[in-house]
Amino acid sequence: MELAVGPEGAGERLDAFLAGPLGSRARAQRLIAAGRVLVDGTAVQKRRLLHGGERVVVDEDDAPGESVSPSHARVAPFGVAHEDEHLIVVDKPAGVVVHPARGHRHGTLAQALEGRAAGGEEAWRAGIVHRLDRDTSGLLVVAKSDAVHRALKAALAARRVQREYLALVDGRPPARTGTIEAPIGRDRRVRTRVSTDTDVPRAAVTHFALERALPRASLLRVRLQTGRTHQIRVHLQAIGHPVCGDPEYGREGAYGLQRQFLHAARLAFEHPVTGAPLEIASPLPADLRAALGAAS
Repeated sequence: MELAVGPEGAGERLDAFLAGPLGSRARAQRLIAAGRVLVDGTAVQKRRLLHGGERVVVDEDDAPGESVSPSHARVAPFGVAHEDEHLIVVDKPAGVVVHPARGHRHGTLAQALEGRAAGGEEAWRAGIVHRLDRDTSGLLVVAKSDAVHRALKAALAARRVQREYLALVDGRPPARTGTIEAPIGRDRRVRTRVSTDTDVPRAAVTHFALERALPRASLLRVRLQTGRTHQIRVHLQAIGHPVCGDPEYGREGAYGLQRQFLHAARLAFEHPVTGAPLEIASPLPADLRAALGAAS
């Protein structure tokens, strides 16, 4: 496994960085201790801090007590909202992990798309251009070649890909439209969370508009300008209107929800090969429609 450390990895310990692709931090530490992890060609300690730009090579073969068989579980369900010879727009159900991560080594969307998607430097998430949280449903685009992957990543970085979400939040924002501009990063105290209280802040901008006013909640249409981990959930919590049902940043179980009410409802971009405009929409899934009814 070869991994390129992006800017988001700067300041992170090597074992923490590898915990996602290897499935657990403990497994990463065992492989590092066995000398099976090289950073820019050199074996290092697990506590090594990354700076961004490094290349990490992991030798998983024949690790004692480890099962390293390739993506054997290709059972992740997903829908296809659009597909051509160059790309796929996937409609991901809630509960599906996009690519292998800590505690989710198998049964991911990336594995289900193996042989159908391609592109990018990491073979373990070939074709994946951007991701959604496990319990966020909706649209994401996947490339079928390295050239298309590069073009879509560039378009994403240049903010030429419009990503809109529907979010049911507690309360009512003071304005019908607004912009939340607050740097976020790993929380200082709870390392599994993201927050505005961080030692490594990264710029984050979220726009919202009121879609529907409800008695004790609001349905918002949210547009990402940047795409940080948990950005929408953290930003809406920061302004006092957390996403309903969110077990980490909001009120778990609200309106009968078993997950956060967050759905990637619209994706619009210029086709990287043909130049044609693509605009794809995904309707709210049944569980979110039921919650919306309960909140009305």
